[in-house]
Amino acid sequence: MNRITIDLHALKENLEVISKQMDRHGASWSIATKAVCGHLDTVCALHAMGVRSIADSRLDNLRAINEVLPDLERWYLRLPHLTVVEDVVRLADISLNSEIEVIRALSKAAVKYDRLHRIVIMIELGDLREGILPGTLLRFYNRVFKLPGIEVVGVGAQVGCLSGAIPNIDQMSQLLLYRELLELKFQRKLPLVSAGSSILLSLLRDQSVSRGINHFRIGEALFLGTDLVTGGTLHGLRADVVTVEGEIAEIKEKNLVASGETGGQTPFEMVKETPGEKVPEPGQRGYRALLTIGQIDTDVAALVPLNDNYQVAGASSDITVVNLGENPEGLKVGDSIYFRPGYSAFVRLMNDPYIPKAVTPDLETFRHELSGENWDVEVPASLEEAEGESEG
Repeated sequence: MNRITIDLHALKENLEVISKQMDRHGASWSIATKAVCGHLDTVCALHAMGVRSIADSRLDNLRAINEVLPDLERWYLRLPHLTVVEDVVRLADISLNSEIEVIRALSKAAVKYDRLHRIVIMIELGDLREGILPGTLLRFYNRVFKLPGIEVVGVGAQVGCLSGAIPNIDQMSQLLLYRELLELKFQRKLPLVSAGSSILLSLLRDQSVSRGINHFRIGEALFLGTDLVTGGTLHGLRADVVTVEGEIAEIKEKNLVASGETGGQTPFEMVKETPGEKVPEPGQRGYRALLTIGQIDTDVAALVPLNDNYQVAGASSDITVVNLGENPEGLKVGDSIYFRPGYSAFVRLMNDPYIPKAVTPDLETFRHELSGENWDVEVPASLEEAEGESEG
């Protein structure tokens, strides 16, 4: 069958490694769950492992998570837009902000619902994504920090998410100086400096991040083990948390190079050969397997077969073709081929309603395993029990 599976044992190992890094640094962190697209079994498993703070960019995900695990601290990762501010206040404890008009609307919504909504002011440090320009910081903060229903708890930045720029010590130092400037000017503490995502973990490991950077939003490294600076896998993390399974619908020995003139338009970008990959010669034959996962479902170019001898030859909307060479494993129709996804493939598969998602072991088994470890955190009920309590 076609399926994406999350190995909870491997996920737990990655969580422990990153948690130890955070403890050594004296920082807190929130799990960026946006990549799992509200998959409740995964979020419930993380809660059972001791996670108490999550960050998501979809309000529907936060709504579903809140119904099952209302004790989680919830960050809204995407900049709020005006038409959703009431939902942001009701569903998120903290949001990232850079527009005064939006924060004023959040303030009105917080007063309306008798809530205190916490915000982190995002500052532009060079990635050219969200963030106010540093030269406007004092004026911006002066207009925000007295708004009713709003508590500014810190400053933050995003580096490397849009442009791929590698964070540097100067950028981190600037962020700390901005926090210090605001505290001195307005005589109000800003406890959090939330500096970013998985891209900082390699710097954190090398102790190149100032201890003043005390909050992180980590997702990709937790689920995929990715080193976003050098590529590959971060030291100590597992890259086998997520497995994609594609069922073979057809397998035949064919030519490996298309007949006739090529170079015409295709609906999707062609899958590029990876460096060092052997390119088939005209007339060369081999076994080709057709899987019923396609570009509608995921970023096929970011799927890497577990068997190094297999090559993704291309994909259309609903089909992916994999070259199997001489098919030494004797695969047949109904068998599966397994892949490791990159981040773009992972998040699109988790968001695809056509692809089943699973955790292994199942949530109930995992709950009992954790109970046997004498954990000092309360293990939540199964998803079904939790939903029943919520409905009651």
